[in-house]
Amino acid sequence: MIPSSFPDDSEIARLTARMLLEIGAVNFRPEDPYILASGLPSPTYIDCRKLISFPRVRSTLMDFMAVQIMREAGFEAFDNVAGGETAGIPFAAMVAERLGLPMSYVRKKPKGYGRNARIEGAMSEGDRVLLVEDLTTDGGSKLSFVDAIRETGATCGWTAVIFYYGIFPETEKTLGDHGVNLISLCTWWDVLAEAKKQKIFNEETLAEVEHFLGAPRAWQEKHKKS
Repeated sequence: MIPSSFPDDSEIARLTARMLLEIGAVNFRPEDPYILASGLPSPTYIDCRKLISFPRVRSTLMDFMAVQIMREAGFEAFDNVAGGETAGIPFAAMVAERLGLPMSYVRKKPKGYGRNARIEGAMSEGDRVLLVEDLTTDGGSKLSFVDAIRETGATCGWTAVIFYYGIFPETEKTLGDHGVNLISLCTWWDVLAEAKKQKIFNEETLAEVEHFLGAPRAWQEKHKKS
């Protein structure tokens, strides 16, 4: 059951950031940048998959996600909750349980044998589907999942994530142009504010991270390897 009382959005964001920091999901390394899937460097990296190993944290965050979904999309807005392969699958299952809805998941590509399906589980024409993922950077990776859902005859106008980078201005336009609204619990700005408050990283590291968050494309261009 979902508790009937919840913090406001700003407190949910702060607490989410604190929990991500507590479990070591947040990594800052400006002196030796991480290389993202895009091939570009970043002084930040977040591993939301770690949440599944921390029961108190994952339970609280899934409660937060359920209530934010109802606040922003509505209480009876969905017929199905779909997780994106692979990181979104456990979170979709937990959100579906809280909302009392069927759960399915979407493969990144057809499995290549049997039914050659991208959708696993029951999804019907006309279903209003919520796509659940662990995080989003620029929103682009969500579109393939959304298209696969829509190919079944279902609709998908919302995606919910635990973590949203919140630093690339094109993200919400990319999703919006595809008819998708974004729900998230916190951003890098929330994490940075909590990291400063908790004094978890040294001042030089936090300053460099803040430079990146303020102008990520310029920072990446400056630090990318030739």
